[in-house]
Amino acid sequence: MHPLERADEVINRAEQVLLVFLLSLMILIAFLQIILRNLFSTGLAWGDPLVRNLVLWVGFIGAAIATKEGKHITIDVAQKWKPSLAKTLVEALTHLSSFIISGLLTFGALKFIKNEIQMGGMAFLGVPSWILEIILPLTLGLMTFRFGLRLLESLTRIRSAERAPDR
Repeated sequence: MHPLERADEVINRAEQVLLVFLLSLMILIAFLQIILRNLFSTGLAWGDPLVRNLVLWVGFIGAAIATKEGKHITIDVAQKWKPSLAKTLVEALTHLSSFIISGLLTFGALKFIKNEIQMGGMAFLGVPSWILEIILPLTLGLMTFRFGLRLLESLTRIRSAERAPDR
């Protein structure tokens, strides 16, 4: 296994643990808010904003995991009817497009975080808003990395097919 693929596996395990933790925390806080509101006519002032941000984190970590597993949104136009090399070429083009788009989104997210840091906005409990939004460039960067790995895999298969003797 290539070192980049090994690193991706380690990251994937960390993502899954983090996802379970954040989802559990989100459910716990939402449940606590319901109990506090219905039984004690009160609630945690920071509970709802935290749950909203946890939804953002869970969604983006889930998207990164879906990219790892190849379960992201794809367009499979007649993929099963194309010859093997044509499938691989289309796959490589798809991964290249996804790599470029995620890279641009990562760049935009980094600019967004830079602006948030400069603005100095606070979310709740004195937590700077950029800390809660850092998940955007992190996961988009990870998705870019994973699309890059998939692109390299596709290009390797194309190169292997070109070298294979005709049968």
